[in-house]
Amino acid sequence: MLVNTNIELEIADADAGRKLNAVCRDLSATGLAVETDEYIEVGTALTCRVEGTSPELPALHASATVVRCTKEDSGNYTIGVEILEQM
Repeated sequence: MLVNTNIELEIADADAGRKLNAVCRDLSATGLAVETDEYIEVGTALTCRVEGTSPELPALHASATVVRCTKEDSGNYTIGVEILEQM
């Protein structure tokens, strides 16, 4: 599902507690694609928070891990995130 909404990513391992604001481009039952201006290493554990904007799209709060990080022509990065558990 294309969402194009703000997302908060909290690094849950080596840089624990560091928060990044990014844009969630799409969301599925098992993962999401996020655009950010920072590289995040594959395997990094995250906590993801997306605020619900309507009854059809409730809030998401989940533990996740980075499975892909690709630099785009714009200079930003597209992060592939696998949802491990909804909180």
